[in-house]
Amino acid sequence: MRTPQRLPNDLDGRGALSEKALASFTRFFLETCLDQISFMEGLVRPDRLRTRILMWAEEEARLGALPSKAGVVLEAVLYRGELPRGEVGDLLGATARHARRIVSALIEQGALTADNVRAPLRLAFPATLASRWMPGLFPERVA
Repeated sequence: MRTPQRLPNDLDGRGALSEKALASFTRFFLETCLDQISFMEGLVRPDRLRTRILMWAEEEARLGALPSKAGVVLEAVLYRGELPRGEVGDLLGATARHARRIVSALIEQGALTADNVRAPLRLAFPATLASRWMPGLFPERVA
């Protein structure tokens, strides 16, 4: 017995809701996603994000807004994704009090965040630092 040949949308009776339309939309959606990833990658330039963040920390340390070893903490958080607070002193070779001072300064600047006082530190992306850390992502303000 010969199987009848199926034509597009034949037998499913759903028109725009057919499997072919779903495949077409899925292709469109994924191509749009890839396009947006490329666009955002060009704006954010993630390969240079580490350098921009560490340069910001160095400049802030020179201006006296951050302690001098703040960049070491930021680099550790960038590398690991998060950093337990208890490891900051060992990382810096500093006392627990000095480590807390550095962490507090970074949290005050908005560079680091944590869910609570005992939670690991994570990198924050505050709007106030967006133009420094991710230039081109937001348009510059015109005065």
